[in-house]
Amino acid sequence: MQKYLVSFLVSILCGTALFGQTGKITGKIKDESNNSPLANASIVSSLQKVSASSDFEGDYSLELPEGSYSIVVRYVGYEAKEIKDIAVRSGKVTELDITLLPESDVLDEVVVSVSARKNTEASILNMQKSAGVLMDGLSAQSIKRSGASDIASAIRTVPGVSVQEGKFIYVRGLGDRYTKSILNGVDIPGLDPDKNTIQMDIFPTSILENIVVTKSASAELPADFTGGVVDIVTKDFPSRKQVGINFSLGANPAMNFNSDYLTYSGGKTDFLGFDDGTRKLPISPNATIPLPASSDNNSLEGITRSFDPILGANTKTSLPNFSLGFNFGNQYQLGDNKLGVIASIDYRNTTEYYKDFRNGIYQKPEERTDYEILVDRRQRGSLGLNNVLGSALLGLNYKTDRAKYTLNVLHVQNGESRAAIFDQETRISNDINVVRNNLEYTQRSISNILVSGKHSNADASFLTEWKLSPTFSKVNDKDLRLTSFKREPDGTFTINSDSGFPTRLWRNLDEINAVNKVDFTKKHTLFDNSAFLKFGALYSYKQRDYSINNYDIGTRGVETRDLQGDPNNILKDENVWTPETNLGYFIRGDFQAQNTFDAAQHTAAAYVSSEFKPIEKLRTIVGLRVEKFMTYFTGQNNSGTEVYDNEKTIDKLDLFPSLNLIYGLNAQNNIRLSYSRTTARPSFKELSIVQIPDLLTGVNFLGNIDLEPAYINNFDLRYEMYGDRAQMFAVSAFYKQFKNPIEIVAYSSAAPNDFTPRNTSEAQVYGVEFEVRKNFEFVHEGLKDLSLNANVSLVHSVIEMSKVVGGEYESRQAFARTDEEIEDTRSLQGQSPYLINAGLSYNNTENGLEAGVFYNVQGKTLDVVGFGKNPDVYVQPFNSLNFNFSKRVGASKHGSISVKAENILGAERKSLYESYKANTQEFLFRAPGRTFSIGYSYNF
Repeated sequence: MQKYLVSFLVSILCGTALFGQTGKITGKIKDESNNSPLANASIVSSLQKVSASSDFEGDYSLELPEGSYSIVVRYVGYEAKEIKDIAVRSGKVTELDITLLPESDVLDEVVVSVSARKNTEASILNMQKSAGVLMDGLSAQSIKRSGASDIASAIRTVPGVSVQEGKFIYVRGLGDRYTKSILNGVDIPGLDPDKNTIQMDIFPTSILENIVVTKSASAELPADFTGGVVDIVTKDFPSRKQVGINFSLGANPAMNFNSDYLTYSGGKTDFLGFDDGTRKLPISPNATIPLPASSDNNSLEGITRSFDPILGANTKTSLPNFSLGFNFGNQYQLGDNKLGVIASIDYRNTTEYYKDFRNGIYQKPEERTDYEILVDRRQRGSLGLNNVLGSALLGLNYKTDRAKYTLNVLHVQNGESRAAIFDQETRISNDINVVRNNLEYTQRSISNILVSGKHSNADASFLTEWKLSPTFSKVNDKDLRLTSFKREPDGTFTINSDSGFPTRLWRNLDEINAVNKVDFTKKHTLFDNSAFLKFGALYSYKQRDYSINNYDIGTRGVETRDLQGDPNNILKDENVWTPETNLGYFIRGDFQAQNTFDAAQHTAAAYVSSEFKPIEKLRTIVGLRVEKFMTYFTGQNNSGTEVYDNEKTIDKLDLFPSLNLIYGLNAQNNIRLSYSRTTARPSFKELSIVQIPDLLTGVNFLGNIDLEPAYINNFDLRYEMYGDRAQMFAVSAFYKQFKNPIEIVAYSSAAPNDFTPRNTSEAQVYGVEFEVRKNFEFVHEGLKDLSLNANVSLVHSVIEMSKVVGGEYESRQAFARTDEEIEDTRSLQGQSPYLINAGLSYNNTENGLEAGVFYNVQGKTLDVVGFGKNPDVYVQPFNSLNFNFSKRVGASKHGSISVKAENILGAERKSLYESYKANTQEFLFRAPGRTFSIGYSYNF
């Protein structure tokens, strides 16, 4: 051990100088037919004394003096391959992955690659071509070419993928509950833990190896996905020492450097993404607050004065957006073993200002002959947001000749401050005008640890891989403040029950997510071909504590007092209630037992899968996964009539079969056919009886303790053709049959701003996808660096409405307009009818110039299902057009300058109510404007 430690220290201090005399060729040796690593392959250079063999993961390394070389790769049962004209430079690493064909698969001749440069985009396409499931991928090279600084921006180019709210990934137009995100093969919750897909903008692209989107299931994958599984794969063993820094500065003319930007005084550590205690609850969460009329009211004045008196937003000049990042990676030789180290620290601070944000609640009129929908309430005003996001990652990988051990530690810290001033009109229930101030701060954090190991026998025919991954998540809404003034006919502003009393909220969510899994792979021979037997098990435990403290400000004898519409006047010294005067404003409220819960989810799974070739060109992967899923809930409803004490709410034992068939027409063409059964399960928030208000929009979310999991049968057919220089064409068709799909629907006509999840009976989704990646060398040799990446998804969904008494179909008939025909089917909530992703990029490696224009759009999508008088809400298409330009600079080309422009078309985000023969009305409107940024990075 002491010898290894000394070697490690010497390599750190002197390795660069020693390595500067030679160069390296590194990479992986893989089976081209199934992308599996080939262990103990022989790699011999034209400098005969230098040779190597691949390890159990297919990795190899050759150290050679500067010059030009050829290498020959041999493996028993495979056609040998020679690669010529590989340039080796002193102090540099040439990355070269090599694939070998089994001798039985070689037709007329062996295709010999003469490229000495590893093309990571070509590598991801080769992985896609040889994968056992239908998948699409995104390489680190493609991410760099797009100019994206985070995954959410980069992944838009993947077929069938769309990004919602700038951070959540949807696959094939399905909602987030049907898309699953994993990190290095393991579940990890996001900053919004109620979503099945993690917030993708928290991962900087500097730490990525690739992103894999799997669209057809196999037994080793989790069963709770339908659209796709997005696996974020981080780097483990950097091929060379990498030290990089980056900085960017951006501005939106409508948002930054704006003197009308709304904010409020927060804590001194807001810029770090967490509150310093300024917004903490000033009294015990379980304290009982006396009322003015009670006999023990002496403490009320002190309690009221302990609350922060700031209730109104103020204006200041908004700052530009900026980001900072640092990353490090290297590998060290410890005797015969290797240690890989990666580290990354990233910080991002963004500011948004919407001068005219709008949202509203509308209903159909009682009279059937009236077509125009009526406003129940409508809000218009200005909104300022500041979002701070910091992340830190440390990864250690230790590799021996037969094992690899990994430790990854990730922490993400996020703080978001919001301030708004808006007018609210209420028309249907009572015709009043209200002016509101809204102040919010949300603090989120994720801490994840991944410990894993991979072990091989001598000939790498049996692999064991295990992973332990605990994650700790926290979401704290700290002192959310909503203050409403009624605008009286005489021009004064008052506080009363009509306008709603000023509200203060503290919400706390703590969640533990622990995943343990083990996988075994046995390589053997079946039908005279290589075959794989896979089996394994998983246990996942999730537990959440959720609590709310809700307070408001009551009045005593001052109901008509005019405060000039200034929220900060309410808790001024002279306006606070005192026992002596028995007049003024006071705090009232308590711990919200009815909106507090403790819930847990248990998932135990086991699987077996077999991959084999019954005939020469047909790969067959058949598998079965069994999952036991249980949920427990502790909580009570508003009235206290329903009380749950660790009650089991779901208990399911399910089988999830899968079949993947890949017929290789030749080395470059595949036909794929797959079937799988998957599930979509309710989140903690959905499977509850809580009522969660959104103070900004006035929308309330109501849990549904009676929800059931949805089950989906998935069928896929795909033809794919691959060419050289990372070119390809693919066309796919898919069909999905849903049982008990979960949808977000309007709760009732009496409460149009309440929404809840509900199961519906059945649904079907049909779709086709087209993808092409093509460079323009066929037009002219000078255009070889110009390439097109385009994909289109067309989807049709049909759901049968519930026809039970009081169900959706009956409610739609009861409020149908004159001459309106109500069909008993509609589209699936959250399903987009089409997706278009296109990019035109230029990449010249010699002069270090990269540029591209990228376009994305998703079709009109049903967002909220109407009920009774409540019309349907549809998210409108958002036409996103972005531009990126980057150029390596400096004599060593280690520096790079980038320029970006986002939302060039100035598209607006809209969700609209739609009703028969009525004009559309706004459920939500935001105008994000155009953002421009410039960045600089340097790799040492």
